[in-house]
Amino acid sequence: MATVDGLPLNAKVLPTGTTAQDSLPANQKPKKAKDKTGAPPSRFSLHATAKWWRSLQCIGMGLHFMASPRPPSPAFNRTIPSTLALKPGEFVLHFYLPAGYTRDKKSDKWPVVVNYHGGGFTLGKAQDDARFARFVVEKSIVFVSVDYRLAPESPFPTAVDDGADALLYIINNAAELRIDPMRIATSGFSAGGNIALTAPMRLHLHSKGAGLPEHRIVAVATWYPITDYTLSRVERRDRSVRPEHTLPPTLTNLFDQSYLFPPELDLADPCLSPSKAPDELLKEAMPPNILFFTCEWDMLLQEGEELARRLDQPPISKNVFYTMIHEVAHGWDKGPNPMRPPQQSEKLYLECCKRLRKIFDGEDPRWIFGKPRRVPTHRSTRNHDKKGEQSADSA
Repeated sequence: MATVDGLPLNAKVLPTGTTAQDSLPANQKPKKAKDKTGAPPSRFSLHATAKWWRSLQCIGMGLHFMASPRPPSPAFNRTIPSTLALKPGEFVLHFYLPAGYTRDKKSDKWPVVVNYHGGGFTLGKAQDDARFARFVVEKSIVFVSVDYRLAPESPFPTAVDDGADALLYIINNAAELRIDPMRIATSGFSAGGNIALTAPMRLHLHSKGAGLPEHRIVAVATWYPITDYTLSRVERRDRSVRPEHTLPPTLTNLFDQSYLFPPELDLADPCLSPSKAPDELLKEAMPPNILFFTCEWDMLLQEGEELARRLDQPPISKNVFYTMIHEVAHGWDKGPNPMRPPQQSEKLYLECCKRLRKIFDGEDPRWIFGKPRRVPTHRSTRNHDKKGEQSADSA
């Protein structure tokens, strides 16, 4: 059964609903938001539906957190004002601290991972990735999880603007927070995996017209991100190895209708669809090291593979470490099992954090990422019957 951040989903019992993208010809890609969502639904009805799903998710994440070992709680929170978004407001940063940070009040220059939770830009909370936070802080890294504002109340680009604002806050307040602004990484899951890629891009574009303190984002760790909104959900399911394990239309329609607004929104905007960013922007804005994790049964698998391969190859030529996790669905690591953490999740979290630590320590990327490269080779089609097909080495 598929899950979304702790929420069990059974596509067979959920009403599907329809959107404009359901009637698009197979060879026609949506270009504007209205091509995916049709006539704009009532924002009030979307808000009510989102609240219902959020309440269900709270139950699922509560079960997820019951499994031993229990995840940590944030040491402190900071509420910060939005400075980049057109929509005014504020949001919260949750700080998880290594033991050494609290023991030695005079220590400084701590590396930091700025994290963005998943939930289709519509569900989720900053605390949802607390299990991942445990592995980050155990590697003597500060973990900051961002409670960015959600759709439908705050559609695109608010989440990305808040993501960049969180980085801006860390950079501007690095001395007070005892953080090294030259050792910053981003991470994120699902929708948050998108922000982990697009927030550095948004910050880069902002920096062209504003003087920023010296800083360096050295890595991105992105987990099963959505990277290309010009693909319809129908096309994504058709390309999936196991379409029966993908998220149901009820939920994906809610996500698209909530986040993709107004109707004339360009779906190829690089801060919405990083796969559509020009080479020059990706080369300039993306950090040198990219850790990419995808799921074999996820409808987002192929677009993740394609972006990872593009980032790895000239002219962009980033250091890309790619892992496809076999026989798991989207959001598998947030499974609502109170008895034990989801299978493989802790192993993969640990591997990711080990590599981040080595990057922060300035080790040679050839040793951190290994040879040969693990980015999958190009495949034009995917056979649904080949359920065990491998696209890359599993971790």
